[in-house]
Amino acid sequence: MDHLKLAQNIVDRVGGRQNIQSLTHCATRLRFVLNDNRKADAKTLENTAGILKVVESGGQFQVVVGNDVSEVYKHIVAEGEFDGAGAAAGSEQEKKSIRSAIFGLISGSLTPLIPVFAGAGLVKALLIVLERAGWIAVDSGTYAILAAAGNSIFYFLPILLGITIARVLNVNSYVAAAIGAALMEPNFTALTAAGSTTHFLGIPVSLMNYASSVFPMFIAVSIYAVLEKFLKKIMHKNVQLFAVPFFSLVIMVPLTAMLIGPFGQYVGQWIGDIVNFLINSNSVIAGIILGGTWSFLVLFGLHWATVPIIMGNLSAGGDLIAPLAGTSVAASMGIGLGVFLKTKDKDLKALSGSSFLSAILSGVTEPILYGIILRYRKTLIYLVAAGAIGGGLMGYLGVKLIVFNFFLNVFTLPAQSPMLFYIIGVLTAIAGGALCVVLFGYESKKTDQGAKDENKQLLEGENERLLNVESSTGKMEQNAAGINTNTAMECLITSPLEGTVIPLHEVEDVVFSSESMGKGIAIIPSKGQLVSPVDGVVSVTMKSAHAIAVTSDEGVEILMHIGIDTVRLKGQHFTQKVQQGDRVRKGEVLIEFDIDRIQHEGFKLTTPIVVTNSDHFHVVTPLLSEGKIAVKEELLSVRS
Repeated sequence: MDHLKLAQNIVDRVGGRQNIQSLTHCATRLRFVLNDNRKADAKTLENTAGILKVVESGGQFQVVVGNDVSEVYKHIVAEGEFDGAGAAAGSEQEKKSIRSAIFGLISGSLTPLIPVFAGAGLVKALLIVLERAGWIAVDSGTYAILAAAGNSIFYFLPILLGITIARVLNVNSYVAAAIGAALMEPNFTALTAAGSTTHFLGIPVSLMNYASSVFPMFIAVSIYAVLEKFLKKIMHKNVQLFAVPFFSLVIMVPLTAMLIGPFGQYVGQWIGDIVNFLINSNSVIAGIILGGTWSFLVLFGLHWATVPIIMGNLSAGGDLIAPLAGTSVAASMGIGLGVFLKTKDKDLKALSGSSFLSAILSGVTEPILYGIILRYRKTLIYLVAAGAIGGGLMGYLGVKLIVFNFFLNVFTLPAQSPMLFYIIGVLTAIAGGALCVVLFGYESKKTDQGAKDENKQLLEGENERLLNVESSTGKMEQNAAGINTNTAMECLITSPLEGTVIPLHEVEDVVFSSESMGKGIAIIPSKGQLVSPVDGVVSVTMKSAHAIAVTSDEGVEILMHIGIDTVRLKGQHFTQKVQQGDRVRKGEVLIEFDIDRIQHEGFKLTTPIVVTNSDHFHVVTPLLSEGKIAVKEELLSVRS
């Protein structure tokens, strides 16, 4: 995969750099906050090679890339960070609902911390294993140092959250971090030893432990963001450098200690108590619901809203949510395994096998969700059923998460207690998903010609009968010529257009870029005249005259499709010069078209030229991968 090229395509399709307000990434997704989501071309992005899915949720424009996300992210930010980029475009910024804004703030703030959460969680899980095995003493220096590595991110979470929340809100992240640090400052925390309250200017202040807290910082930094913008409006630019941080700290730290902090802690506790009450009331039903639906929360990025609740539960001794949700993740793993065992398609076997292995080792299941489950919709039923069964069992067994980790994989098993019961629940969900696929099948991707016609019709409308390219016309012509297709053969296909050659995978039409119609190349024409690339017979024509197929004397079926989605023009600006069944010579004009008028109508003229019976030949090779080309220059080599 060309990460640089993919990064450039993504930036272009989200509306350009000027439309990007901020950007983060998680294990599989690029998470954009855009000034105007309407400027992003989600449909084209989804059809771009290397992109699994596009999701608009929680105030974010999420581009699912998969395991290569970090490399693509690096290329996008190589020319500069996006924190605050586009802030000046506030007048154009899309108005978002309160719900979207809240989810966007939560997910955008927690996403950058997930890698260190995962790493620190593994350290803590390792300590559990070492302690239970008797290989390390809890009072040893080694244990203390490793414990510090595992606990630091969670203990000082208010400081790190201050940074990430501020970046989402486009305010000074270091001032926000200082607000969080104030809650952890030794002089402040020492007050709790003297009692549960203190006073600030005579006003009583409730003292609390803010280690690992989440909600107070979301509230505090959100208020600080408003305060900072207000201070910048009323202060002269020459004093803003020191005056804005000064007044922000003097106002926000006491306000957070007196009001925001305690309120945030109580809100978090209330929400956690409600969720935990529902789970404790009937853990089996809760497991069925959560296990059956969790993956849908993941699809829309809404699962981040549960992280603060999980963190709060952990600080109270253990969390019931994560184990129940983990069965949905396990069910998707099972579907990946089932497809690997069931399919005979080499490409699908490679995708399902690698996705399953990646999920088991890393806990990242988006490639399975987007590459398999959403592709074969029948498996959605299996996902819900297997996840619900595993979740119900997990709820019955009473498994808890005792060390934070948001990913289910083989390395995080010790984070659950009892671990054996957790393994039983997970294996049940995996087995359920796999067995459903093996026993009942999946909505397999059709590879015969009927599927090609079906894809074409879906793309271009009912009157698209473009290329029934197991063309009986071509076969009759081939047989009439008495050609023996079993002997070695090479057919040189020349360029039917004057223009610029581009690889087929760059065509903004998934039917062609995925090679589902056949292998080939594409040309962006500079002259409105399409000629025959071979000596042969016109095997397919269209009423809309925007596409045509010619079968060569060697039996090579060549489809030429002028422009993207140009069937919608219904023949306007196209003039067809030949009829189906006509014999044509190389270089003979087939179609004339008006480039300027077609482009003025808003259509792109990228023209795929594909060998639709590629599977009948040993090699289909582009002789020019990119660059200028003239009519009748050699373009493709087809060998049997």
